[in-house]
Amino acid sequence: MYQIDYKNPISIHFIGIGGISMSAIAELLWKEGFTVQGSDEKSSAVTEHLASLGIPVLIGNRASNLNSSIDLIVYTAAVKADNLEFIAAQESGIPMLTRAELLGQIMLHYKDAISIAGTHGKTTTTSMLSLIFMEAALDPTVLVGGILSSISGNLRYGTSDYFIMEACEYTNSYHKFHPAHEIILNIEAEHLDFFKDLEDVRNSFREFAKLIPPGGILVLNGTIEKKEELFYDLPCHPVTYGVLASEGFDPAEQPAASLKNAPYDFTVTDIVYDENGYPVFSIYKEGIFLGRISLMVRGAHNVENAASAIAMAITLGLPIDACIRGLALFTGTKRRFEKKGELGGITIMDDYAHHPSEIKATLKAARSLNSKRIVCVFQPHTYSRTKIFLSDFADALSLADLIVLTDIYPAREKDPGDISSLDIKALLEKNGKEVYHFSGFNEIETFLLQKCYTGDLLITMGAGDVCLLGESLLGL
Repeated sequence: MYQIDYKNPISIHFIGIGGISMSAIAELLWKEGFTVQGSDEKSSAVTEHLASLGIPVLIGNRASNLNSSIDLIVYTAAVKADNLEFIAAQESGIPMLTRAELLGQIMLHYKDAISIAGTHGKTTTTSMLSLIFMEAALDPTVLVGGILSSISGNLRYGTSDYFIMEACEYTNSYHKFHPAHEIILNIEAEHLDFFKDLEDVRNSFREFAKLIPPGGILVLNGTIEKKEELFYDLPCHPVTYGVLASEGFDPAEQPAASLKNAPYDFTVTDIVYDENGYPVFSIYKEGIFLGRISLMVRGAHNVENAASAIAMAITLGLPIDACIRGLALFTGTKRRFEKKGELGGITIMDDYAHHPSEIKATLKAARSLNSKRIVCVFQPHTYSRTKIFLSDFADALSLADLIVLTDIYPAREKDPGDISSLDIKALLEKNGKEVYHFSGFNEIETFLLQKCYTGDLLITMGAGDVCLLGESLLGL
């Protein structure tokens, strides 16, 4: 396999440079002195940003995008075998690496590379941990799978040995990485167009944990079923975190100095919610009180995300004060329960949720806003996911008061003809829910303008382009 060398920068061409991860890698290597260029199917804010740096971006995938000055070609898993540029790359004799292989090599240049994995919460937790490290003045390099306002994008270029990044399990691409430390947030059945079943997913995370070198830290959710199977004979240092239910905590009182029989290495308890619906909680390490944490993002799931970030930071020797300050600065990332604006007294938000567990977490968080109604426009993502989790989608979406379904966003798949959004609609109707389906966004916009009222919370939800609906309504 071709190996890059930071001391000898080369010319690299990225097929699919507009991807959220590919663009960050391209910019990182450009900052390291490499000559970088790339192509993508369409122009976007991401490609425009790269172009503003002076990185050539060619729109459209074609064989002529390649030239003899290129030393290495990098491509994503999304590139199909019949892509003309990919075919030309294979025929050119120029060395090729996948995005994951290149990213794994980049990680070798950092002593403390931290990978955040899990079925849900990767982007949020990566962002939280990054802000903690920044508040501790550790100057990390950060690669996040979203747009984080505090770093003005998806990349922060640092000069220390700390590299913080998220790791996706799909196609086992993270098995190409070289992390010194890992966080595993949760393990659920997901990406079942690739994995056989939940046990196959668990085996994948087990292989991921094997990548940690002796003495490296593995922070993992203490509620993961049979969690010991992930690390029982590995040389890493396992650290658990979790939430201990508590009732009747008076925030005017001081938290207990210690917890008896704390169930996790890092235990969260005494959760209350402020007047804006933001959680405030106590965290303990091995039963000893560390501090009181205030978040600026809603939802019980974000309490767990924050706990994992604290567990990693404290175990690496960072002070609790940096955790408190960093988490207080985190107000979310783009497309994660993001407020887009208001229209006629209607609050419009957007969220990337595309798995039933994510939908439930987001809709529960939406309840904390005390809106009159929650109107959810959901765009199912891929036919395979919709078919596998059909009843789960219906159960999760039932938490909304009014549901509007778009057609399924196909992403990488072709329509098999045996599943559609109408199948979700039928189950929701059986649950007694008010639900509608429209194929076109224009129809949905017209419907929403008629059916939404002052005091409603309108949330667009999905991993496709459903976010454009809210932006169009707001004239963004």
